[in-house]
Amino acid sequence: MFKSEITLIGKACGTASMTSKKPDLLNLEKDIPTTPEDIRALRENRPKRGEDWLNQLTRVSQQIPNLEEVIRRRGTFEGCEPFEL
Repeated sequence: MFKSEITLIGKACGTASMTSKKPDLLNLEKDIPTTPEDIRALRENRPKRGEDWLNQLTRVSQQIPNLEEVIRRRGTFEGCEPFEL
């Protein structure tokens, strides 16, 4: 057994027995300050209950500039070997 193997085994055993400190919960008032305008904008843009997912996807895609050009220029797998399971 090499010295490095002994060190790695010792470190693995040491870390397995360590306990971690429980993280503090997120305090929304302190950690994520929002203005009344932020709250209004969030409420106005909240997803509508029961809205059609295709309409949502269409609306989101309309926000991407030059989407048609991006789709046209994206890479393909042309020339690659076929994939088999």
